[in-house]
This record gives sequence, C-alpha cells and structure tokens, in this order.
Amino acid sequence: MSDFDPVKKPEHYNSHPSGVECRDIARHEPYNIGCAIKYLWRRGKKGDAVQDLEKAIECIRDEIKRLTNL
Repeated sequence: MSDFDPVKKPEHYNSHPSGVECRDIARHEPYNIGCAIKYLWRRGKKGDAVQDLEKAIECIRDEIKRLTNL
C-alpha cells in the first residue's frame, strides 16, 4: 500500500531528494514567496519545468510589487 494520496499527499510533494515536503518550508514564508518556493521545489514534476520557473518568477514579481506599493 502506498503512503501517497492524490488529494492529501500526492507523490510529487515528497519527491525532493531531501525527503522534505516543500509545504513544510513554504508555510513559513509570505504567500507569494511560499508559492515561488513550491514552484521551484517541484519544478517539472507535473509538467513543463520551464513553465514552473516562469510561474515562480511571476510570484516573485508580485511580491516585489506588493512590497513597493505599501
């Protein structure tokens, strides 16, 4: 029986060589930074790695915009 669950614990969530689940790291960061971390951490596990990197960049850009418009 697998330890993975497609909703609560998909296999790609623990696919990092460290065995650490990225949400355990990302939850300690602001929303946009946490999202960027998740896209970087799991890049290419569900599809196009370049697209995941572009999504991470967008999250970082949004955080920069948020911080500069306070």
